[in-house]
Amino acid sequence: MISRILTTTCALALTAGAAAADYSLTILHTNDFHARFEPVSKYDSGCSAEDNTDGKCFGGTARLVTAIADARTRSNNAILVDGGDQFQGTLFYTYYKGAMAAEFMNKLGYDAMTVGNHEFDDGPEVLRGFMDRVDFPVLMSNADFSGEPLLAEALAKSTVIERGGEMLGLIGLTPQDTDELSSPGDNVIFTDPSDAVQSEVDKLTEMGVNKIIVLSHSGYAVDQRVAANTTGVDVIVGGHDNSLLGDMEGAKGPYPTMVGATAIVQAYAYGKFLGELNVTFNDQGEITEASGQPISLDGTVAEDTGTVDRIAELALPLDEIRNKVVAETATEIVGDREECRAVECSMGNLIADAMLARVRGQGIQIAIQNGGGIRASIDAGPVTMGEVLTVLPFQNTLSTFQVTGETIVAALENGVSQIEEGAGRFPQVAGITFTVDPAAEVGARVSDVMVEGGSIDLAATYGVVSNNFVRNGGDGYVMFRDASNAYDFGPDLADVTAEFIATNTPYAPYKDGRITVK
Repeated sequence: MISRILTTTCALALTAGAAAADYSLTILHTNDFHARFEPVSKYDSGCSAEDNTDGKCFGGTARLVTAIADARTRSNNAILVDGGDQFQGTLFYTYYKGAMAAEFMNKLGYDAMTVGNHEFDDGPEVLRGFMDRVDFPVLMSNADFSGEPLLAEALAKSTVIERGGEMLGLIGLTPQDTDELSSPGDNVIFTDPSDAVQSEVDKLTEMGVNKIIVLSHSGYAVDQRVAANTTGVDVIVGGHDNSLLGDMEGAKGPYPTMVGATAIVQAYAYGKFLGELNVTFNDQGEITEASGQPISLDGTVAEDTGTVDRIAELALPLDEIRNKVVAETATEIVGDREECRAVECSMGNLIADAMLARVRGQGIQIAIQNGGGIRASIDAGPVTMGEVLTVLPFQNTLSTFQVTGETIVAALENGVSQIEEGAGRFPQVAGITFTVDPAAEVGARVSDVMVEGGSIDLAATYGVVSNNFVRNGGDGYVMFRDASNAYDFGPDLADVTAEFIATNTPYAPYKDGRITVK
């Protein structure tokens, strides 16, 4: 029987006499799945078959099959939608790109999804290949993609589906800074989310659709702003910042979070939860009741055997790579996003140290790794290459270059400019120390920058190593695009990190105060 998280219910004032026209809908939703087709550990990384048998694992597509089927039996009218970022995160994506996600999303019977920023990680080509394979619409309203031939005729801003005799309008929303977060190319121009949503709401309303759901890969804070700045949106199904909503420990807010008459939901990430929102509309299309919960897909949820077998078949080409033990770690190496996007974290230190150690002999003094590129923790004990690749799944390569001290300070300011939002640009570093004051004005948050024991010289030139995503302007690091002597084709960052751990095994994770947060 599926275990449940505590339920939060939000009931709005019922309109007198509307009961006869009430329409009930169950919205089942996922977000930020990141190719976690197999079960994951409590650290969001791989989980052994032994631990899975012992009930210590979470999620996996085989549990989703069971949970979704069970949830559908509880509703006369149900839809299944996704808040984006099905792509990227494990070897399954590296090997199969979007094909495996398409196969299982079709099997699960999704009705629609929005484009997440990671759907652009391999450019519009891979996204289009995925769209050609799926049986449902893929949506993105806040972008002009008319100049991108691969998307212009295939991608929609919104769609209308029928369920239980009623028409439902669905609108897609993607991060406005996707051009900084991923690789959409020069032909996709992203626009303001509130304006884009309102434009699609107006079109749907003119068509007579009065029940409107936004699938938003934009983050909890942006979703609340969109709800406040638009009219006519009934539900926002969120994603992007891995927010868990509900009454449980660690939740960022209630499930649903009500902003005016709009119900906002999100269900963490990695397939650990299935969101289940039950809404009731009156005949004017207004929500009169909204209640629900994220369903925990823990070890008590049975795995569909056919799905287990199919995933095992698809895993065969990957097993030799990911099961190879490369090192050991004395304790957990923490790569949790709550740490690595806000403060010094032990995984950030490991990766930055590994980068700098690899190229220090080339005159490189400083390493900068974006916290958003760190995707998981590694538990104590043997470290497999599969675990390393789960932490660093993007196939980024080492980039070396030269910039002035002034540029480095500007890069650090960019890195901490969105610390309150948990943005992935937060810098994990080696060879450099600094202090950050999150309460200070953006652009003036960084102080006490030290390189090799001395204060940074703004006019001097320093050698830097990062990954090719950051060096080419990703996560807002546009100041690195014009760097001198740039070389973006070094070894894979995951390989560099694995070799560093192997050289220093058993590895002892640590933090040494290289980043001070006031």
